[in-house]
Amino acid sequence: MKKLIIIFIAALFTVNAGAQELLDKIIAVVDNHIILQSEVDEQFRLAEAQQGSVPPEARCIIADQLLVKSLLLAQADKDSVLVSEEEIDQQIESRVDYILTMMGGDVEQFEKYYGMSILEMKEKYRRDMEAQMLSERMQGLVVQDVVVTPSEVRDFFSNIPSDSLPYFGAEVELAELVLKPEVNETERQRAYDKIVDLRKRVVEGGESFSKVAEADSDDKGSASQGGSLGWVRRGQMVPEFEAALFKLKNKEISPIIETEFGYHFIQAVERRGNTVFARHVLAKPEITFDDRDKAKAKLDSIRTLILADSMSFTRAVKLYSVNEETKNNAGMMLNPQSGTTLYSVGDLPTEVYFAIDDMEIGDISEPLEYYDARQEVHYRIVNMRAYSEPHKANLKNDYAKIQTAAIEQKKSVYLSDWIDKKAAKTYINIVDDYKQCPNLSKWFEYAQ
Repeated sequence: MKKLIIIFIAALFTVNAGAQELLDKIIAVVDNHIILQSEVDEQFRLAEAQQGSVPPEARCIIADQLLVKSLLLAQADKDSVLVSEEEIDQQIESRVDYILTMMGGDVEQFEKYYGMSILEMKEKYRRDMEAQMLSERMQGLVVQDVVVTPSEVRDFFSNIPSDSLPYFGAEVELAELVLKPEVNETERQRAYDKIVDLRKRVVEGGESFSKVAEADSDDKGSASQGGSLGWVRRGQMVPEFEAALFKLKNKEISPIIETEFGYHFIQAVERRGNTVFARHVLAKPEITFDDRDKAKAKLDSIRTLILADSMSFTRAVKLYSVNEETKNNAGMMLNPQSGTTLYSVGDLPTEVYFAIDDMEIGDISEPLEYYDARQEVHYRIVNMRAYSEPHKANLKNDYAKIQTAAIEQKKSVYLSDWIDKKAAKTYINIVDDYKQCPNLSKWFEYAQ
């Protein structure tokens, strides 16, 4: 087991839920956790779909990873490690939102692909998500105290053969200042008049809430569900929406409220303790081309002030930027893949990639248009803070990356040792079908 151990967790929602069910059987038991043949098969199909082809021993590798996951879950039971319902909800919502974004917000396409509604999908994968989060949390607790010293980093680097040293492409550090176009008053009034009319049709005209939402709500994600947002807990919604929702009694409809998304009215369908099954109708003001031009012109004026040394870029970010994440970090953009401020040039958003092509350190780009995760238009200027030429890895320029690699190797060895010790003291049973897998020989030893 002295090898890099990766807990293989299938990306939820990527296998077509409408696929034909296979006959199932238990292939292993770890303490009170069972592993089914269908789990192995599902992971195998997912790997095939993602990679095109998989090695002959893929099922053996998957079984090994599921055994490790089950051992972690068994230990989580013993140590009373938990994940809250709120955390599970948040993860599921995040995944559904991401998939909907990739599908252009097309709920019908989502439901056709998966063969079930969004609410059904959330319930179907709830326990799978809980198991995934628990195993990841337990693994994190096992290796949380593992650290490396500078001498260990140097030793790790010196043990890499010179012809195996990675070659790093060009990298940059960038800061950004972001503006979002402001809705004009004419468009704001149009949206308000629309929501007033829709609410009147429901409250005074007796029309069906769900039919009005489905036909006229500007929240297309919930419109096809009759405006349903499912079960909502405190902390999940923006403050104005949440404050109005949790004041409502069962079946009560709120007054019109305004949030960053537009104008809403909400209904609390049912309350259960601190959760409410909610639905809403949204009228969203549209950003016009004139609104876009004004935001772009304002951003260009701010850029002119910075270039004239009337204001530093950092000061301008603090005064004007609307991106709270980068605003609180002096505008520094964080690479979502690495969690650091370093970007490989190829990882940059397309519009930024082309904008910095002829920039030098300290230069500031022209205003750039882009769309955020909600598909809302924004404008930004970017300031190049640092640039490194393509080079072979070395301790001077790449210490942080090498340190990360060193600590990951040390964690994998530590986790492997932990698995050896825990598995030897845990009830394990595996069907003989998997004796043909050389990588599972240790598990059969544990089982004996």
